[in-house]
Amino acid sequence: MVDNNRAITATSGNSDGDDKKVGAGVNGGGENERDNTSSLSSGSGSGESDDAILPRGQVDPVYEEKARILNRAIQEIGIGPYQYLLFLVVGFGWASDNLWPVATSLILPPIALEFLPSRPAYLTLAQNIGLLAGAIFWGFGCDVFGRKWAFNLTLGITAVFGMCAASSPNFAAIGVFASLWSFGVGGNLPVDSAIFLEFLPGSHQWLLTVLSVDWAVAQVVATLVAWPLLGGMTCQEGGNGGCERGENMGWRWFLIALGGLTLLMFGLRFAAFKIFESPKFLMGQGRDEEAVRVVHEVARRNGRESGLTVEDLRRAEPEGYVARTDVKVAVKRRLENVKMERVRVLFSTRKLAWSTGLIMAIWAFIGLGYPLYNAFLPYIQATRGADFGDGSTYLTYRNSLIIAAVGIPGALLGGYLVELPRFGRKGTLSLSTVLTGVFLYCSTTALDSQSLLGWNCAFNFTSNVMYAVLYSFTPELFPTPQRGTGNALTATCNRIFGIMAPIVAMFADLRTAAPVYTSGALFIAAGVLVLLLPFESRGKAAL
Repeated sequence: MVDNNRAITATSGNSDGDDKKVGAGVNGGGENERDNTSSLSSGSGSGESDDAILPRGQVDPVYEEKARILNRAIQEIGIGPYQYLLFLVVGFGWASDNLWPVATSLILPPIALEFLPSRPAYLTLAQNIGLLAGAIFWGFGCDVFGRKWAFNLTLGITAVFGMCAASSPNFAAIGVFASLWSFGVGGNLPVDSAIFLEFLPGSHQWLLTVLSVDWAVAQVVATLVAWPLLGGMTCQEGGNGGCERGENMGWRWFLIALGGLTLLMFGLRFAAFKIFESPKFLMGQGRDEEAVRVVHEVARRNGRESGLTVEDLRRAEPEGYVARTDVKVAVKRRLENVKMERVRVLFSTRKLAWSTGLIMAIWAFIGLGYPLYNAFLPYIQATRGADFGDGSTYLTYRNSLIIAAVGIPGALLGGYLVELPRFGRKGTLSLSTVLTGVFLYCSTTALDSQSLLGWNCAFNFTSNVMYAVLYSFTPELFPTPQRGTGNALTATCNRIFGIMAPIVAMFADLRTAAPVYTSGALFIAAGVLVLLLPFESRGKAAL
């Protein structure tokens, strides 16, 4: 019978007697036991290790030792069919994370023309509120209830409410539906990045960066679908008054198309691929037998064998460690997990606190800078294009497609740069973020539509490099038991500041360069902060 309720109590940050006993055992008498482990459980000794991103002593010692054992087991299995298929289905979450925010920005002009709201930016505000709620719920929840169920639900929620939004009779209704579909979107990256990273051997963690190519492709798909639908079935900018529903159906068909595509991705993820729960999550919950079973099943699917045993993991436990198996304790532990202790662990040492605080600030700056400009890009293209004499709806969405296509090589370049010696994650992220801000400033010098398009292409190229690294580097900085929580914290900072973007837009004139200057300054500041991060993850395995 599988023992589903063995608990590594210290990983959740509890400070009662049992936790102190575990910590003391590992730091004291437990060392002799670990000396007798198999090759999988042989560590690198005390002190800072060069095989893991977080040096020794940053997290609970029992969990830390077991995580290193699992890292070596997963590295022994290597990369294979399971990870490649996981790469594909995880990519659906990456695609959805960009597909729907881009959709909101693309439908904003025709919705504003049809419903004539006093403040069109409320639509973006509703979206960002939904993204914030989703990031908090799914991000924190996946550390408590597991990655698997959240992984399967987020796309389904997004698809259903996205298609329902096409029937919106007024501006308030489309705002509500935008927040509901965004609740599903908000959980994609916190959950998907965690589960993918936890199945990757340390030698292939760069694949998490390459995943952002799906993020860039999604922008191309959205604008490619929008070009004929919104370009040919939308009221023209500059018309007198509003327009009737019948002559402005493009955005409704657009939402149905994207909702159907997301529903297809949900079906493929749910029915065509069997996702296993993360072995590190299972181990962190005390479910060692299940963790070992998952490792062996992944090895089998990759055509290999694993030498990992339950005994390898249990040798990391101090003498006198007692398994707790009754249902009452299991339920109590679930409830105890829902508390601030998971957050406190991420600030438990000076280095870890500095790292967590800085990455949260970086996400916050980018969270305001990116939507302040990009969410209103079609609107800026249309209004500035009108000033240049070519602001037609057709050209607006054609240019949006060109800008989106340029982002794809940016994501691929990010995957290459992060593995360069003496450059790595920090160098790539800092340079691409600063350049993103610089190109925004350059866009204010545009004297015609073609030069504005060129600067926007440069902006999208470097911002895709930036996001490719940011989305992969961030989960690497957190230990598995708190990875969802860490992802949730950064995503929450990103979404809270994202909420501020449409508020700023309401009181700023989008026809001027003021929002662009603000956005550019935020990117440059975020790029400088990256250089202050204490950890570099290139060539090291996540705990």
